[in-house]
Amino acid sequence: MSGIPHDHYEPKTRIEKWLDSRLPVVGLLYGTLMIPTPKNLNWWWIWGIVLAFCLVLQIVTGIVLVMHYTPHVDLAFASIEHIMRDVNGGHFLRYLHMNGASLFFFAVYIHIFRGLYYGSYKSPREVTWIVGMLIYILMMATGFMGYVLPWGQMSFWGATVITGLFGAIPFIGEGLQTFLLGGPAVDNATLNRFFSLHYLLPFVIAALVVVHIWAFHTTGNNNPAGVEVRKGSKAEAEKDTLPFWPYFVIKDLFALVVILILFWAVVGFMPNYLGHPDNYIEANPLVTPAHIVPEWYYLPFYAILRAFTSEVWVVMFASWITGGIVTAKFFGVLAMFGAIIIIALAPWLDTSRIRSGRFRPMFKWYFWLLVIDFIALMWLGAMPAEEPYATWSLIAAAYWFAYFLVILPILGVIEKPLPMPATIEDDFNAKYGKKAGTPAE
Repeated sequence: MSGIPHDHYEPKTRIEKWLDSRLPVVGLLYGTLMIPTPKNLNWWWIWGIVLAFCLVLQIVTGIVLVMHYTPHVDLAFASIEHIMRDVNGGHFLRYLHMNGASLFFFAVYIHIFRGLYYGSYKSPREVTWIVGMLIYILMMATGFMGYVLPWGQMSFWGATVITGLFGAIPFIGEGLQTFLLGGPAVDNATLNRFFSLHYLLPFVIAALVVVHIWAFHTTGNNNPAGVEVRKGSKAEAEKDTLPFWPYFVIKDLFALVVILILFWAVVGFMPNYLGHPDNYIEANPLVTPAHIVPEWYYLPFYAILRAFTSEVWVVMFASWITGGIVTAKFFGVLAMFGAIIIIALAPWLDTSRIRSGRFRPMFKWYFWLLVIDFIALMWLGAMPAEEPYATWSLIAAAYWFAYFLVILPILGVIEKPLPMPATIEDDFNAKYGKKAGTPAE
């Protein structure tokens, strides 16, 4: 952690000295485990270890599943059934992989909203935030491609709808769509491309996770009070921090165990609850499902995509001003991707000098309304594209953009913050008492 003094690893035995002089892996591990961590971190900071577990789970189960999967349109669905029925433990591995993706996205959404509430994106952590958003975007791409692999009805038609969005891009859309599909339509080339990328991208995500961890180890971890660790002397820094091991490791592991109990219950008793029954029907290009919906973790942005129809005034204005280049479909694509991009731009859209939402009374109301808005968009994304859901989706989408583009910049100017603690130690003592922060001898 930059600017925070802490004890460095000193090899003691001859073997440790030999290894440290050639490959300082033990020192790196020691530095990671013993890194000074703000001692006022609360339970919202436990989702990092859940995300790390999910990444490892998805990679390990994916490697095993791919040993039995056949990426061909005539054989993919049958190979999934072979995994489920004939491979020892195959059904269990597949259910772990399926529901592991849901846990992954559930944890990352809490992780993102926690960062938005406590201002984890603010200086000097902008790069950490951007890297985290890149990880999220790659997660979305990886999850989408993985959803296509079973080659069920929802897999095929979901791929058809989503890849069709790229065709709406003016001038380059048709060529880009053909490049993504490997041909004029979703077919064997598409399945092979998606299979290859679905297998590759988790390792890219793992590399970015290392960069993400490295970034916040360099700038220091944010905390609920939003104040920085004192950097004057080692004694002052130690009053604000505790070593990551054992204090926060044990806390995180306890939280992980509790979450895994719930996760195992879902995998064991209701593994298909979050899936769609149509995906247990083999893909048929001649039969369109009555209602095409993506996985639940894409639903908020799917609702935003569908909200901007040709009857919406902003779409009509954009079409008129561009001479018809911007169609309703293209505007919906811009809105969907823009809804994700503006999250990444939060460090520059939030004009408040106060980092933590705990000390911003007006901000709290708008933030929790954003959380409700996100949940509402998720529900609306699963509803048919008809009234009144279309109007509600437009209202919810409008608030999503208004929060980042209008409310955050204005609040930073007009809001009067509450008094803040001077140090992390003061914040910790105010909540737990002075004696609570003293480690046992």
